[in-house]
Amino acid sequence: MAKRESYEDMLNSLQDILNNMENSDLPLEELMKEYETGVKLVNKLYKNLNTLEGKLLKIKENMEVELESENEKV
Repeated sequence: MAKRESYEDMLNSLQDILNNMENSDLPLEELMKEYETGVKLVNKLYKNLNTLEGKLLKIKENMEVELESENEKV
């Protein structure tokens, strides 16, 4: 099973790709490959953020329910 890349690792990889594209004289074909890899990373990062946002919302909802329950007891 492949190790899952952390958000920070993916962000660093994306930064490396951007730096490579900006600071090199790569042929167009290589630039396109770098661009494609970058787009895939952006999509993974976006998906990761959406997943985390969903988890945070669920935690928030659970905390609100617990607080309401506590307040009803008082």
